[in-house]
Amino acid sequence: MLHVIKYSDKNSIAHVYTDTHGRMAFLLPQGATRAARMRNAMFMPLSVIEFEACITAGREIATFRDCKSLLPLSSLYAEPAKSAVAMFMSELLARTVQESEGNDPLFRFIVGSVRLLNSMERGVANFHICFLYHLGAFIGIEPDTATYREGYWFDMDNGIFTQSHPMHSHVLAPKEAAVIKLLSRMTFANMHLFKFNRVQRNEVLDIALSYYKLHNSTIGAMKSPEILRQVFG
Repeated sequence: MLHVIKYSDKNSIAHVYTDTHGRMAFLLPQGATRAARMRNAMFMPLSVIEFEACITAGREIATFRDCKSLLPLSSLYAEPAKSAVAMFMSELLARTVQESEGNDPLFRFIVGSVRLLNSMERGVANFHICFLYHLGAFIGIEPDTATYREGYWFDMDNGIFTQSHPMHSHVLAPKEAAVIKLLSRMTFANMHLFKFNRVQRNEVLDIALSYYKLHNSTIGAMKSPEILRQVFG
């Protein structure tokens, strides 16, 4: 589940990333009945659900049938730190993942990340940074770290490291460029070993987001990064 937006007094639109059809939009009826409340509870950000879809040719919005939750996420919504990270992941995915075709590796990465975040007992502070960096490999903007050398600049337009300043302004100086190389070594298994203070973590997040925004015009001004700064400040 990416996000839900209000469509009318009776319906909302749920934007979902699916394993077989990529991103899809579904009509989500609203209501005050117990059944409606239970159904809506399944459509929280990052919820992992199984359903049958009723797709009508020529219509952009489909309908659900026989929905059920596949992964209880009680920890994700109960803990403020995890909730902040989940909000960021949901907003990032909603803005960057637009393809209406199945992408099994991306789908597995997202579900695996959600499952891991929900089960973690500590060390959540770097999760959003690790997720942000590695998502780039699935959407075609992963930096080419094989071109890195100490003291090189990072050409943000082309995603490569260069010995001299590129002939444009979308560039990171060598000190900031080294951060990109550092992030390439971060995994969900070792991210707890990366010790950032408040200022450093915010700088890393800003650098990574600026690179994303350069390559994806749909990101725009995100709200969730400010929440992350407050939670992990």
